[in-house]
Amino acid sequence: MKKVWITIPLFFLLIFAAWYLVIELGKKYIAPSAKKEKIYAPIRPSTTHPQYWSMNGENVMLLGGSVEDNLFQIRDLETHLDVLKSAGGNYVRNTMSSRDSGNVWAFARNEEGYYDLRSENDEYWKRFREFLDACDKREIVVQIELWATFDFYRGNWEVNPFNPKNNINYTAERVQIPTEVKSHPTWTENNFFRSVPTQEHNLRLLDFQQRFIDKLLSISLNYGNVLYCMDNETSVTSEWGKFWSLYIKKVAKEHGKQIFTTEMWDPWNLNHVAHRETFDHPEIYDFVDISQNNHNSGDTHWANGLKQIERLTLNGNLRPLNNVKVYGNDGGRHQTTQNAIECFVRNVLLGAASTRFHRPASGQGLNTIARQVIASMRSFVDSTDFFHAKPSNHLLAEREENEAFCRAIEGKEYAIYFPNGGKVLLQCATEQGEISIRWLDILKSGWTKTHHITVRNSKAEISAPDHKNWLALIKWNP
Repeated sequence: MKKVWITIPLFFLLIFAAWYLVIELGKKYIAPSAKKEKIYAPIRPSTTHPQYWSMNGENVMLLGGSVEDNLFQIRDLETHLDVLKSAGGNYVRNTMSSRDSGNVWAFARNEEGYYDLRSENDEYWKRFREFLDACDKREIVVQIELWATFDFYRGNWEVNPFNPKNNINYTAERVQIPTEVKSHPTWTENNFFRSVPTQEHNLRLLDFQQRFIDKLLSISLNYGNVLYCMDNETSVTSEWGKFWSLYIKKVAKEHGKQIFTTEMWDPWNLNHVAHRETFDHPEIYDFVDISQNNHNSGDTHWANGLKQIERLTLNGNLRPLNNVKVYGNDGGRHQTTQNAIECFVRNVLLGAASTRFHRPASGQGLNTIARQVIASMRSFVDSTDFFHAKPSNHLLAEREENEAFCRAIEGKEYAIYFPNGGKVLLQCATEQGEISIRWLDILKSGWTKTHHITVRNSKAEISAPDHKNWLALIKWNP
């Protein structure tokens, strides 16, 4: 056999050719099929602007609306979330409630129809998991309410698995909670919410409550887009919410996670002492929910919102202020459609961290009006140096009650919201000059062309195009 001799240079040339071929084939066949890993930083209070949230390392304004509170239980969930996302929304509410038609409860039933609180209903938790997964994929933030207050009173309590008459795990005599509660939750006549050690120390009941929360956390802690609220419009003592807030934060820490919690109180007046249990205790609650302020309107709504920011700032514990419910729907129980639009916009301008339309019929949900307002406010936020601006009504002269609301970076840019038309004088940072202005039609999500206004004696006259909801975006032209 004839021998083939390979010189050293030829040997290295062949090695190089093989290496090059592997690299090129890898680029062609392997790289396209590999999934790009998503860089994901969980939601947390902003390090630069602590009254707002940050996500994926960037400050974010949370805007939302949805057709239901217990969103994980609705049909066509992904379609609904896509509609929200397409409007610029990134924020939903989710109560762990089962009181609506077609809902399922968290526990399985035996052959006799009684619930076993030790046995999970896989469908309930499947819906919850798929809901969180769908929101996570769309980078939509979820504010969960652990205990759906209204599920534990009146007709809803009649069918609730925790009601002693509906389960095999305890009797009313054993856990000392009623089988019938005919009163409104504000009467707090269900001892279910007094089980914690600092109150009735009801260990039997607390065991099953803990099982429910532990199961919820076993799912939710896998996601970085979740905020936690203990209750919905609660009137019970602060010991209940404090216990669960500290408990779930400790469990999260044991799993290497950090979560953020709040409580939602029932009183509409944010000066009510009950709200101080949230405002004054950052060691328990990491953000505050001021949704009840949205029962107010006009200048009162604006002033109350600003007062809460000032309160937190003066106490040295400024943190995000959320509005998970904006009320108002013509023909509904609370406020009007116009009030809902105004509160939503004012929340953004006054410095709240989130704002979301409440479900119908108490709110706009995600109807056409809601989508247009969400889209408009997203466009506004994206068009400005939003997080550096401040509420600035002091710059408006000849302003009437509820006529106009201003947010500005003085000498740079100004936003003025007119809920119903009007005309004001804007105090500018220069004696003479020119400013550019364009208008956002909030109910059409459309901007007008930019035009210019002359500044005289440090003032510029700003007049809304008509009596609709308009937002002026004004920039100084040096």
